[in-house]
Amino acid sequence: MRQTSTVLYLAIDNLLPPHGTPNAGVEEFFEQLTRAGIPCIWLTAKTRLQIDEPRRKLGLRDPFIAEDGCGVYLPEDYFHLRPQQARVAGAKKGGKTQDVATVRLGRFTCLPIAKRQPAAFEALEALAAETGVSIVALSSLPPRELAQNTGLHPREAELVRQRDFDELFFFAGASRAQITGFQGAAENEGMQLREQGALWSLAVGASPAKCIRELAKLYDRALHAHARTIGVAYGDQPPVFFSACDRVVLLTPGDQEGLAQVVSESTPSGRVLRVPFSGPERWPRLADLLRHDR
Repeated sequence: MRQTSTVLYLAIDNLLPPHGTPNAGVEEFFEQLTRAGIPCIWLTAKTRLQIDEPRRKLGLRDPFIAEDGCGVYLPEDYFHLRPQQARVAGAKKGGKTQDVATVRLGRFTCLPIAKRQPAAFEALEALAAETGVSIVALSSLPPRELAQNTGLHPREAELVRQRDFDELFFFAGASRAQITGFQGAAENEGMQLREQGALWSLAVGASPAKCIRELAKLYDRALHAHARTIGVAYGDQPPVFFSACDRVVLLTPGDQEGLAQVVSESTPSGRVLRVPFSGPERWPRLADLLRHDR
């Protein structure tokens, strides 16, 4: 890890295509960040298995946050220091929240924020029984049905199923009122329920903001100084994780001429820099903005 004054947290799920050729300029974008010494942390709802290969193809060697804030994944010897134990929601002993050590998952050291499987699967089954709502967990499907229900190639569908923390599922014939009741029950139990297209995910203790805070502590320890955190996402409203960032960059649809027209405004989450994001030069211009806003 190089010395740096800035760490970028990039919500990639609405920015990078799930399959096929990356957007024009994406590879150059990450190369420019690397040359500038800016670590780029991916935040995604996908699993470590799903994003491991795309990250390697792009030459990325920084940590990442997967499964919607369930855990922080650290490449081998990235910090050259031992991560401090994480204080994990739902892990209690004697009525007090206890510290949970890092775990080894595949090629990565993981700082777990949510409770590991099968906690989410068991919580999902209990919640379905409590509410009387019929659900189907993806982990329970045979390979052919798994591919049919996800619309993915069998190999990709299998990667989707192999999750470290959260559980993907879909409602089987539930009404909107039943789904709303299910959401309320999950919230009351302290679970995190997120809609992902036709699918849903359930986790116990997930928090993207907490992932960022724990990772920021590691950077500050390794650098012996505070590295400013910049959160970047594409959408109409800042995501929840922005609350943990020192600076927010919200990418919004816009024409090429308006791409350089950056608007700064204040929101309940803090200062937000709205950057129109479209046209063939959108990635290089974003890289320039990040390099000079330090």
